[in-house]
Amino acid sequence: MDLLNRLASLDPDIKLKALREVKNQIIGNRTKKLAFLKLGAIPAVASLLAAAIAEADSQLKNGEVTIADKNSNYYNNNTFIQSAAVLGSFACGFDDGVRAVLDAGALPYLIQLLSNPDEKVVDAGARSLRMIYQSKLTPKYEILQDKKMEFLLSLLNSESENVTGLGASIITHSCETSLEQKSLSDAGVLKKLLGLLEGSFSQRDASLESLAALFRNNPEVVSKFVGQESGSALSSIIGLTKDRYPRTRLLACMCLIVIRNSSPFYLQDVGIKTKLLYLSLELLDDPGEVGDEAPFVFSSLIMEKEDLQKLAFEANALEKFSNHLQNSRLHPKRLQGILLALADICSKLESCRYRFLSLEVWNMVTNALTHDSAGVRTAACICIRSVTRSIKNLCAGYFMNEVLVIPLVQLLNDSLVSVQVAALGAISNILVDFTTGKSTFVQCGALKQLIQLSKSMESTVRLNALWALKNMVFLADDRCKEGIFMELTASLLASLICDHNPFVQEQALALVRNLIDGCISSVEYVFTENGIILDAVRKQLESTSKAEIGIQGMYVLGNVASGNEFHKEAVMQQLLPQVDNENQSFIIKFLQSNDSRLRTAAVWAIVNLTFPSSPGAFRRLIKLRSLGIVPEIRNMVNDPCLDVKLRVRTVLGQAVIFGDGLT
Repeated sequence: MDLLNRLASLDPDIKLKALREVKNQIIGNRTKKLAFLKLGAIPAVASLLAAAIAEADSQLKNGEVTIADKNSNYYNNNTFIQSAAVLGSFACGFDDGVRAVLDAGALPYLIQLLSNPDEKVVDAGARSLRMIYQSKLTPKYEILQDKKMEFLLSLLNSESENVTGLGASIITHSCETSLEQKSLSDAGVLKKLLGLLEGSFSQRDASLESLAALFRNNPEVVSKFVGQESGSALSSIIGLTKDRYPRTRLLACMCLIVIRNSSPFYLQDVGIKTKLLYLSLELLDDPGEVGDEAPFVFSSLIMEKEDLQKLAFEANALEKFSNHLQNSRLHPKRLQGILLALADICSKLESCRYRFLSLEVWNMVTNALTHDSAGVRTAACICIRSVTRSIKNLCAGYFMNEVLVIPLVQLLNDSLVSVQVAALGAISNILVDFTTGKSTFVQCGALKQLIQLSKSMESTVRLNALWALKNMVFLADDRCKEGIFMELTASLLASLICDHNPFVQEQALALVRNLIDGCISSVEYVFTENGIILDAVRKQLESTSKAEIGIQGMYVLGNVASGNEFHKEAVMQQLLPQVDNENQSFIIKFLQSNDSRLRTAAVWAIVNLTFPSSPGAFRRLIKLRSLGIVPEIRNMVNDPCLDVKLRVRTVLGQAVIFGDGLT
């Protein structure tokens, strides 16, 4: 508290000394930062900076400078430098510090320092702002506004290393849209950033990060850059992969991966892919921040790319990441990155999943589910989701054990939606389990939790909760289905089928489809509460323009139509036009769809309605013919989709048995 009192002293020497002491105590010390933050140090420092700026502005307006003014100017400049250093240190790698700096209104004051005639003041302001703009909490810099674009270009054209670095950092932080990328490119920023690649290591690194932001998902900007300097621009970045500084090598690797992912015309040969893969693996061994970030760069290279995942497998990447995973003192960011990298390697190839499970580090992944870091918990769930795609191990019930299930279910109560969604994704995969072990989840309280989450205000949570419930009832026994339906209730299912989010609608219909699949007694679920579920299904089928909703809805009707006569007649009622002036059933639209999956689902329902051994099959066939459904099916006899063609011929074959003569 004594330090804070000294910051408020009227003696400028005491204030300056207090500022230096605060700076020296908080640099690299998170505990001290938090302590000073709670004491209100940041607003106090911001007030000092504001007062010093106001005094300096007042002197400029007066014109004539006295000796007293010169002394004051000395103290003001030192206050600028020390205040900027303190605010920047609070913001460095500390989100609570960034938030406090922003809340104190310090950002515009720091920006004012950039126009100060004293180079040391400008450098101090630029360094502080760079630290602030490294945080996602910092407001987006509106690049497209004319004055702000001019200011940004003036930063990049500065002679000061810290100022140009600030300009590059702002681009990295705020350049997000293709229009912003194009505007910066058209303003000549690419050439300026290319020039910075030949500057100091700090300028090179800032330039590489900015270039990556400009290139991301923008092949036009990539092509423009590659054409710079007679085609040598790309070679400049490739050359930096051999730089003596590990961070420069990492950023060059990241930048090249962004180019490769953004444009199909550059860096697509096996040689460069292999080089980037091995480089990102090599940088994992760095003990500092570079090693923490390397797994994320590696993931960006192999994500959704089976050929590169196979290359990673052959490069023993699984073994390397698993060895690092066994280090109990990993930085949370590195642990998060390793788990995500393992998830990406195992996302497509069964051989990768098999190798990973053989490395005996699975317990370390499950332990990460209870980590203090939300990022680590989320990454662990994503890793589990990826590895549990293994049908072989699901069939063997490998993942259906309390060591894994209990912490996953507990994460459904996590305070962060991102963690809940990731946990739901992992649970969904495990619930596909083809054994009868689904009771493990029910005993752990998962069913009640999933139903509660299906009512969440967050549509992503509702969606993923329904996905898990859908998999829970998949191939479940009758007793399990009954227990699930009793908890779910028909009214909740009906409301979810009519949810405002179409993806939620689709999963709700898919859940009902799985619920009533199999035993005829299961079909009765859609008739409870006066058939509220069946009415909701018809409502969605009549109004939807989304093929996926039509597919799931038609399979629901198809499953109901596989039941007894009462069930089949109920489906017939759904197919009848419900509005007086509507002459055509919605199923005609589905039979004419360009989506072969929807055509297949629609024809399946007709197959089940007209099965010859059913007493009312002939009567239904006549009705379907009068509705124009059978003639439409006859037109599909040469459908380009084999599945559709086979089902169509089944319907027509069943019609022939009744002497309908449609063949």
